[in-house]
Amino acid sequence: MRFYLTLLLMLILFLIAFIFGSQNNELITLNYMIAKTELTIAQAVTLFTTIGIGIGVALSMLWSVSRRIKQRTKKVAS
Repeated sequence: MRFYLTLLLMLILFLIAFIFGSQNNELITLNYMIAKTELTIAQAVTLFTTIGIGIGVALSMLWSVSRRIKQRTKKVAS
């Protein structure tokens, strides 16, 4: 059940980001250390939303694995 709620929340956030991005077609300049590029606001919102979701999923998986390891070491020690 928790998985479905999380999935629903992610879909809602992605939909909000998509709606926001589709309303803004102006170009912005994205400066980063190595280079500079021009993107529409929609592309920038999509890019940063995807990066944020990826980081969130990676950290969630890392936390889950570390929690399982702690539980198993506790179980073996008992």
